[in-house]
Amino acid sequence: MSLTLKGLHHVSALTARAPENFKFYTEVLGLRLIKKTVNQDDVSVYHLFYGDEVGNPGTEVTFFEIPNAGRNRDGNNSISALSLRVPDDKSLEYWTQRFEQFQVEHDEITDRGGRQTLSFRDHEGQRLILVSDEHNQGVAGGKPWAKSPVPAAYSILGLGPVHLTVETAESSAKVLVDLLGFRRKGSYPSPVVGQPDVIVFETGEGGSGSEIHLEERKDLPQERLGRGGVHHVAFRVDNADELKQWIERIGSYQLPNSGFVDRFYFRSLYFREPSGILFELATDGPGFATDEDIEHLGESLALPPFLEAKREQIEAHLKPLDTRQQA
Repeated sequence: MSLTLKGLHHVSALTARAPENFKFYTEVLGLRLIKKTVNQDDVSVYHLFYGDEVGNPGTEVTFFEIPNAGRNRDGNNSISALSLRVPDDKSLEYWTQRFEQFQVEHDEITDRGGRQTLSFRDHEGQRLILVSDEHNQGVAGGKPWAKSPVPAAYSILGLGPVHLTVETAESSAKVLVDLLGFRRKGSYPSPVVGQPDVIVFETGEGGSGSEIHLEERKDLPQERLGRGGVHHVAFRVDNADELKQWIERIGSYQLPNSGFVDRFYFRSLYFREPSGILFELATDGPGFATDEDIEHLGESLALPPFLEAKREQIEAHLKPLDTRQQA
């Protein structure tokens, strides 16, 4: 297949409290708030983007705010965890100490598919995994933000493997390989005794910044999405012309999809794989400096041009988000 996805683009999750979310991801994890905007499908709530120094594709973790959302009920047919890359094994020791300092729920450092990892949860139960880049090769990581409270030697470099948990792995694997062009890289034992091995798929240049880890679990109920849950995962497409080719390809598989969607900072396509997990294909550009100076990303409410006329009305319905740290 001539079309090739370049790797992971971003992952979008849900939060019930944007100010607390901002505090955790900037002050504890040391990510930069690169865009403070609104959900384009519901402008009464925030859509927050975190990433490296400029929000390079492959470094972005985003959150839709849904006030009063119930807690996520973990289960099947879900994006069950997202990973964040750190420079090396030593970094995980630093993060263990940092999590103790900030009273962040975490597990012990453990091997996962040949890499050292550290699982933890944020204040809303979001499942995250720090993964060491010590022996990683493939898609390059991002560049740490100079003003991060975390030293650059230990800083988060971007997205690592995204974990999918499904009732039947075969149909999801078929879409990953036959439709999206992923390659089966290998497998490793499930963290749950008696369950099938977790299958590793990669795309583009490979490495943790390109991987999907697929886990089959027939013993779980269906996930009920809420705060602390993941809404969708997006994969990198080079440009809009290539995205249009992907739209034709996905349409030829008779999978319902969104068609071309302009998100201003990138162009997108959405569709659900057989287990119901939402996939997005997103272009690398135009990028987050389109409407803000790089030095001041995330400091003010950014709105795409088609919402600018409603700025006063939109701002009136948003609770203040403390961004003094970004100044």
